Amino acid sequence: MFYINEHFTDLPGAYLFAEVARRVQTWRNAHPGAEIVSLGIGDVTRPLTPAVISALHEAATDMGQADTFHGYGPEQGYAFLREAIAAHDYAPRGVRIAADEIFISDGAKCDIGNFQELFAQGSVIAVTDPVYPVYVDANAMAGNAGTWNGTQWSDIVYLPCTAENHFVPDFPSRAPDVIYLCYPNNPTGTVLDKAALRAWVEYARRHGSLILYDGAYEAYISDDAIPHSIYEVDGAREVAVEFRSFSKTAGFTGLRCAYAVVPKELCGNTAQGGRVPLNPLWARRQTTKYNGCPYLVQKAAAAIYTPQGQSETRALVREYMDNARAMRESLASMGLAVTGGIHAPYLWVRAPGGMTSWEFFQVLLEKAQVVCTPGVGFGPNGEGYVRFTAFGAAEKTTHALKRIALVL
Repeated sequence: MFYINEHFTDLPGAYLFAEVARRVQTWRNAHPGAEIVSLGIGDVTRPLTPAVISALHEAATDMGQADTFHGYGPEQGYAFLREAIAAHDYAPRGVRIAADEIFISDGAKCDIGNFQELFAQGSVIAVTDPVYPVYVDANAMAGNAGTWNGTQWSDIVYLPCTAENHFVPDFPSRAPDVIYLCYPNNPTGTVLDKAALRAWVEYARRHGSLILYDGAYEAYISDDAIPHSIYEVDGAREVAVEFRSFSKTAGFTGLRCAYAVVPKELCGNTAQGGRVPLNPLWARRQTTKYNGCPYLVQKAAAAIYTPQGQSETRALVREYMDNARAMRESLASMGLAVTGGIHAPYLWVRAPGGMTSWEFFQVLLEKAQVVCTPGVGFGPNGEGYVRFTAFGAAEKTTHALKRIALVL
């Protein structure tokens, strides 16, 4: 007899962004013809840059000729992209990463969600709160979250990030096995300076914890003193896996390309007291369950490391951050408490008048036809906040801000 994994049935409601989409569609159906501006879902709006488009065309030509055709590629990724990543994303910041420590994939969300397959059942998981939902949901699906009490999971260690601690988490009293960190942070838009990041690395070393470090938004850091990689901290190679994405850096949300870095020094423990490197375990997982990112997409990703590609990508990031700055200034002028928008394309905004996250969401949708993301969907400490993204077109973002000002 077939039985389901009942951990899936324990998940509360719909995935956050699916619920946002459902509510928006319900309102749209009731108000046909209304112009809705979305500042909620973190999807990019600017087209792919010329260097990327040129690379896609060249790769398509390769695929149409027998001598340059590519079939199944290496599951870890083509060497030309892995070597470019090591040379351009890490070496300039004094970080030593070998090409065979880099695993190309179709998305950081997939990698982060799948990496928990390497954890032992019953691993203690710590997440910042608020937090990107996949960190928690993936572990709930695997049975590492405990039971849902309507607000949070019993076995998850929540690290509150609030206005009182400037949205920087304190160390937990209970040492976890795995710690998820995301900086620049989604959803709060905050960053960790090197001293704070070093403290987390030292904590993980003391307690034998693994850090899963989501650096998907590192390209948006505007202060060079702030680490772009956890590996800028000595000792991090022994305790951390880093995830990055081309989705927000180069507008690849429709192409899908990302990578994970799993250093060779990084090990996990066996029940018998042994130590096992994670690099070959992740390689085994990927070669078994993943067919690899397409050749065309990897050629496009490699193009962002050319001089033209780097210039175009920086311009793309600047355009979104110009949006973020305008949003931050405008929302603050309306009397709203705003965090983020300086080193990240996200703004974390306190709902006015004591409204809940979903109440403010509905007010903005119904009265301003503007979509945000309710903060409570990111965790208990997200209640009373909403998240805005700076990925909208500049003209539509300006229009949305004017609408919000008329409502408040």
